[in-house]
This record gives sequence, structure tokens and C-alpha cells, in this order.
Amino acid sequence: MAEKRQNGQLEDGFVEVNGVRLHYVRQGEGRLALLLHGFPEFWYSWRHQLPFLAERFLTVAPDLRGYNTSDKPRGVRSYFLEELLGDVRGLIRAFGSEGKATVIGHDWGGVIAMNLAAFYPETVERLVIMNAPHPLAYLRELRRNPKQRRMGRYVFYFQLPGLPERMIRRAHFRLLERIFTGWVYRKESFTPEDLRRFKQALGQPGCLTAAVNYYRGLFRDPSAYRRLRRYPKIQAPTLILWAENDRALTRELTCNLEPYFTQPPRVRYLAPCSHWVQQEQPEEVNRLLGEFLC
Repeated sequence: MAEKRQNGQLEDGFVEVNGVRLHYVRQGEGRLALLLHGFPEFWYSWRHQLPFLAERFLTVAPDLRGYNTSDKPRGVRSYFLEELLGDVRGLIRAFGSEGKATVIGHDWGGVIAMNLAAFYPETVERLVIMNAPHPLAYLRELRRNPKQRRMGRYVFYFQLPGLPERMIRRAHFRLLERIFTGWVYRKESFTPEDLRRFKQALGQPGCLTAAVNYYRGLFRDPSAYRRLRRYPKIQAPTLILWAENDRALTRELTCNLEPYFTQPPRVRYLAPCSHWVQQEQPEEVNRLLGEFLC
């Protein structure tokens, strides 16, 4: 059961799925487009895409479990991938009249979307990934690419208990401000009000530990190895939008992807552009979304 309230043209509400209460915003009518944000963001990272996609879709942008005002179950186990996939499947059932959706994900949202399309292909009509690696491509590059190993060291740092949270929270989330404004090429991409909202969301009680637990779950989930050994090919038509100046992910992650898909994905590069692709180049991202989803 979803509860909702109007906020201008956006509907703002909560829905119970998979044992958690998730906050969402929605706009538009029609077939479902589900927008999944990444770390350390919340639904607001899709502020430029919501009105654009709402012209064609019922567009829903949830706060993933642990983020902003969504429920924050305790313990790393609550952030294992199968739990995250259960949330998204529940959202599709709650909002999608036909039990499937166009799923668009950035960063961690892209990782979840990719796994959803692989293991639950009946739920994904079309797939759009923004600066998130295919799991098998990521393992491939970790093995052979020293640059990717250097750029991914933060994932291992996030395994430490408590320390990542203290570092990020220090000086009123100064690090958060630095990775948003310091990485982008278009400095106007994040206004002071944008930064205030991101800090407020991440500062919700329990949110920061929940967000870091996504990374901790990567190493502690006993089913992760079995999942990678039998990883299915992705069947849904797929668009990959890739900011070439990402400081965490190399361009090589978008190469030689054909073995992982039943039909080769379309890959489009944006440069100069940082990891925060849909916020730094919203006009180009929306144009490419329009071409793919029309």
C-alpha cells in the first residue's frame, strides 16, 4: 500500500515493499520508468530527468533502503544484493501495471539495475546504466588493470568498521561537498541548495552507515561468488551512458561487453564529464534517453 501527497507536480509518498518502507517521488502517467540513485545520493539526483521522462512514463524515483527517509534496517545482511533486488521488484509490482519497467540506474543504482536485468529478466523492459560497471567486467579489470585497482581502493577502505562514517561526517560533510563540486567540470552543476539537500539526506539518523553497508555487503554476502559463477546474459535492450572523466571507474569497463549481453549494448560517452553524469550534463543525458526510449 502506497501513501502519497502532492508537492507541486511531483507526488511524494511512501510504499511498503519487501519488509521496508521506502520513500519515493513520482511524476507522469503511463508505463513505468524506475530511476535508481547511487552513493551517496537520494532521489534528488534525478531532478533533471523526472520532468523529462514524465512526458512519456510514470516516472518513479525512490530513496533506496537506508537512504534519506526510507527505512534503515540494521546490519550488513540487510544490504546484501538479494535484499536490494527484492526492494526493486516490489517497487515494480507496486507501480508497474504489467509487472515490468524501464529501469535506469546510476552508480549503485546501476549495479542493482544490472543484476535485476540479469537474474529477473521478466521485470525489465529496457535498461539504462550510467557509470556503473557490469560485475564481470569489473572483476576482469581488477585483475588486469592497475589503474582500476587504484581507483577502486575506496571500496576496501569502506570495509573498516566506523572509520568511513567518521571521515565522511567530519566538518559537516565537507568530503561530500568536495566530491560533488571538486569532481565536476561544470561548476554550476551543484548549487548551494543542492549541496544542502544532499547533506541533509545523508545526515538522517542511520543513513551514513546504511549507505556504506552496501559496500560491506559486497564482501560478506555468501551467495555473491555463486552468483558471479552463473551470471546470466542480460536480455533487455541496454543503453550505457558513460562519463569519461570518472574518478572511480575506468573507460575500459565499457569495452568488450558483448559476452555479457544477448544483444550488444549501445554505449555513449560524455566528455568532459564526471561521475555525476546525469547531474552534470542533464541536457545531453535527456537527449540520449529520449533517443533510446522513444
